[in-house]
Amino acid sequence: MSDRYRKVPSGRLARLASFGQLAGGVAGGVLTEGARRLARGERPQMSELLLTPGNALRVTEQLSKLRGAAMKMGQMMSLDGGDLLPAELTAILARLRDSAHFMPPPQLQKVLSSQWGSDWRRRFAQFDPVPIAAASIGQVHRAKLPDGRLVAVKVQYPGIAASIDADVDNVATLLRVSGLLPGDFDISPLLDEAKRQLHEEADYVREAEQMRRYGQMLAGEGAFLVPAPVDELTGAQVLTMDFIAARPIEELASATQEVRDQTMGALMDLVLRELFVFGFMQTDPNFANYRWQPETGRIVLLDFGAARPVPPATIAAYRTLMRAGLEQDRPAMRNALVEVGFISQGLLESHGPAFDGIIEIILAHGNKPGLFNFSDRSFVEGIRELTKPIAKDRSNWHLPPMDTLFVQRKVSGTALLAIKMQARLPLLAMVAARLTEAPAI
Repeated sequence: MSDRYRKVPSGRLARLASFGQLAGGVAGGVLTEGARRLARGERPQMSELLLTPGNALRVTEQLSKLRGAAMKMGQMMSLDGGDLLPAELTAILARLRDSAHFMPPPQLQKVLSSQWGSDWRRRFAQFDPVPIAAASIGQVHRAKLPDGRLVAVKVQYPGIAASIDADVDNVATLLRVSGLLPGDFDISPLLDEAKRQLHEEADYVREAEQMRRYGQMLAGEGAFLVPAPVDELTGAQVLTMDFIAARPIEELASATQEVRDQTMGALMDLVLRELFVFGFMQTDPNFANYRWQPETGRIVLLDFGAARPVPPATIAAYRTLMRAGLEQDRPAMRNALVEVGFISQGLLESHGPAFDGIIEIILAHGNKPGLFNFSDRSFVEGIRELTKPIAKDRSNWHLPPMDTLFVQRKVSGTALLAIKMQARLPLLAMVAARLTEAPAI
């Protein structure tokens, strides 16, 4: 059997045991690394021992076996780390975007029989048993209906929905015992929201509804393609939709500068429209959710489980922040950072000069003449140095509102893709145009 096939641990005890193996492996890594550094005469901090490439590799390997909420949270870390995590850790965590294992055929057969009955194959003229993709919550198969229509069938891993709450709590426990979070730092709002969103993502009937909504919002547009669900073959754990032939979005990197700019311009503008026009956003920017058709230049949008409305207050706060940036109004930017929830008033008061410096760097970089060059990361080191004392001030650590976190996750993830594609865009003009557009009714 291929190494890509591995049974999903679906029982509570089996998944708990996997977390125990993970914790034990990380603890062993800490002891080994600690002994090595002490032998060199160093006095390492616990956080340094935990955040080693070896431990990151152990975490990614175990989470990829568990799939579900555990793997999803690791994927979120890999995207949200951006320029802030060490490059080695970012690269290892990024493996979670494409390292999920497949269900063995007997387990797949059991899931599909429970959904459609033991004679489920009679619903198809052809069903490819080898998945074409695997992710944190399910895997995708290509199939053909009796009428010749090509479809993609997303099959949810068994036990994933039932394991969400426990998985999130177990990941939180690992964070707490690691010492990476202050003891009095309350992450319960984040955990509650993570559970809520993951339960939504595990509901394939709901995802089909969000897919239809996006199809209607983008109907008639030349830049995007959205598959349509097949209602009679869709249930809580199986989602069947149009199969649209396309290539991984990463292959866009080999296209010309003009094509890269055009494609990333469409994706970046979609984010602005989601925020300021639609008031509705697909908040998961995992690169696997985008496919690209080189022959047409169109982008196929996939995976709508994380689609959600954006509250008016969040939209207004982002509008204020971006308008202040366009006008280079530094006091307004400071206030807007608090309003949108990126920082607390106490943190701003304690580290005002550092935030002033960060704002200056951002304005100077963003207002360079010509197109905004996403591949120019010359400003990152300056911001990293200014944020070091802020990050160490654990007494003032602040958890942004959940809606801000999910919106910023999409913004940051799309920007990360633009960086990888070395896109050059008239970003300021794009933002200004959408800020003045009336929201869709």
